[in-house]
Amino acid sequence: MLTLMRELYVIGIGAGDPGQVTMQAIEAMRRADTFFVIGKGETKRELVEVRAAILAEHVGPGYRVVEIPDPPRDRAPADYRGVVEDWHARRAELLADAFAAEDGVGAILVWGDPALYDSTLRMVERVRTRLTFDYQVIPGITSAQALAARHRVVLHGIGEPVHITTGRRLREDGLGPDPTVVMLDGDCSFTEIPADGVRIWWGAYLGMPDETLIAGPLGEVAADIRERRAALRAAKGWIMDIYLLRREGVGPRG
Repeated sequence: MLTLMRELYVIGIGAGDPGQVTMQAIEAMRRADTFFVIGKGETKRELVEVRAAILAEHVGPGYRVVEIPDPPRDRAPADYRGVVEDWHARRAELLADAFAAEDGVGAILVWGDPALYDSTLRMVERVRTRLTFDYQVIPGITSAQALAARHRVVLHGIGEPVHITTGRRLREDGLGPDPTVVMLDGDCSFTEIPADGVRIWWGAYLGMPDETLIAGPLGEVAADIRERRAALRAAKGWIMDIYLLRREGVGPRG
């Protein structure tokens, strides 16, 4: 195995508000020599710019930024798991090539938290089959936490569970009995479940200047959310949103 970059930090930086960056994250960023950023193309340049602003505010001069183009993938595949596995493998190859060209301490800034619906840690483990280095994970504030804070609700009932899933799984499995946080939903899957007795708390661009919040009985606000989401996406070229669903009498109050 090659040995060049001796250490890597995988740093959660919160859901979009630069104020959500923790002191632990700042300390880790200040130890890094090189920051690796997987770019999402010009339509999502704002995500790179937020990372750049965080570095400019919290890290002194002398660091490098290495931007890596994100390989394309099919967004509506028949074999979802297979396509995502291939995408992760191609991402890991690009990261390995970038890591191998650097020395010192590296860092990857991860939107939200690296442990929740993010592929960075899986890719880093793939890279470690080719390169020798140690790494540490710094937790960040998740979009689920930010959503609950902005709507001033608790995600679960007293002593009860909360379910976290994706839009694809909501369409396939339906809404269960527990309050459900839905992430990675590009198709407004909340419109495909029975709305009677269900309430929704929705948020887009949480912590960012264009943050938008809507809440209410699902049957009353679903169309508004869908229209607002489409307008926001058309205006910016991309969208990041998340929502909480619960049946009346179950879970949070607010």
